[in-house]
Amino acid sequence: MVAEGGSAANTGIGQPIRRRQDHRLLTGQGRFGDDLSLPGQVHAYLLRSPHAHAEIAGIDTGAAGAAPGVVAVLTAADYIADGNRPMAHAPASTSPPDIRLDNTDGSAIEAPHQMPLAAERARFVGEPVVLVVAETLAQAKDAAELIAVDYRPLPGVTLAPAAAAAQAPRVWEPRASNVVVDAMVGDGAATEAAFARAAHVARLQTHVQRVTGVPMEARTALAEYDPASGRYTLYAGGGGVGRPRRDVAHMLAIDESRLRVVAYDVGGNFGTRNNTYPELALCCWAARRIGRPVKYLCERSEALLTDYQGRDLTVEAELALDRDGNFLALRASNLSNVGAYAASFVPLTKGTELMSSLYRTPAARARARAVFSNTPPTAPYRSAGRPEVMFVMERLIDRAAREFGFDRVALRRRNLIPEAALPYPNPFGMTYDSGAYEAILDRTLALADWDGFPAR
Repeated sequence: MVAEGGSAANTGIGQPIRRRQDHRLLTGQGRFGDDLSLPGQVHAYLLRSPHAHAEIAGIDTGAAGAAPGVVAVLTAADYIADGNRPMAHAPASTSPPDIRLDNTDGSAIEAPHQMPLAAERARFVGEPVVLVVAETLAQAKDAAELIAVDYRPLPGVTLAPAAAAAQAPRVWEPRASNVVVDAMVGDGAATEAAFARAAHVARLQTHVQRVTGVPMEARTALAEYDPASGRYTLYAGGGGVGRPRRDVAHMLAIDESRLRVVAYDVGGNFGTRNNTYPELALCCWAARRIGRPVKYLCERSEALLTDYQGRDLTVEAELALDRDGNFLALRASNLSNVGAYAASFVPLTKGTELMSSLYRTPAARARARAVFSNTPPTAPYRSAGRPEVMFVMERLIDRAAREFGFDRVALRRRNLIPEAALPYPNPFGMTYDSGAYEAILDRTLALADWDGFPAR
């Protein structure tokens, strides 16, 4: 694409590209979640757990239900009594090119279901416990303060290594461990043999911390129910309409044909909103019970606590090299913190299968584990698990260069997969079909003025 007034040479990174949507958005004609309203709508607010882990021994909603403007105060017991289902997480789903992560002991990977309202226990700070619906949002908030929840705090665990320990507090009982996936991939025998003959071994232990997307517009939901047709309409911006339609229909135990999902403008996504959130189904359910449209607006403090988060990978890795700097093998242990509920194992899967990056690595072995903790669930963010392991591989190469006397660029160039070797099967079973990796390296060095760095 050529910018107006430019030329074919004036394109690419850093060049102005005319955007078609800006005039509408800059003149206030955008349509976001809070711009939508329906006649007769009421407002939803969620009372959330202040505890990372606690038994819910009882909930007294009497005072809240009698508060001014309150239309309904609903708990998990009400949700279940109406025949609704848990959330529709499918954590182990993979696309055809991806490898499978199977437990080494042969056991099935079993992830407990998540209810949109916590039932017997709250498992992370911010987990929704009670849904309050009132004529105004202020009235719903005031009523929520009148709810008495009998919490019995329990020991919690938030960091993945601590959660994986044998004596860690259990996020889910009677599970024997917080570890939900424990897989070994690659060729262990070939990897050990390569390390035994290696002249050099670079090692790295690191933790890639959690991140959250913080979209400019927090998530929203507006739902209405038509009793005559038995159909729902849900207005909810996010990563499309297909997934929330499928997931909410599952949660409400209805056919997808009875749910219409409408999305207008979306004020940011980056993975935080690609999954279905409890509020989408809760608003639909409440709209049916109450007989009026129900609107929910997530506040920033709620979003920081409850948006699906990304990354959170603890890694131990080693790279074996011969005396000339040729990579011989890679071995690693990847520990993914999936939070209190297993929304997705995709980041762990995709990261593990691509740990060797774009380098010729004859052998590799990796242990891939996912562990529960008393934190919000993690889910695929941009590039789903791959930035973490790319960071690990590049740090290993830099350590090898520094510790064993190699030039950083020359070491990479020596081990990049050449175009002539493509398609190239990596040691974890993934095949790279195309790529000019050395040409890209050269172009990157030129753009960065690598040779001029010492002077700068």
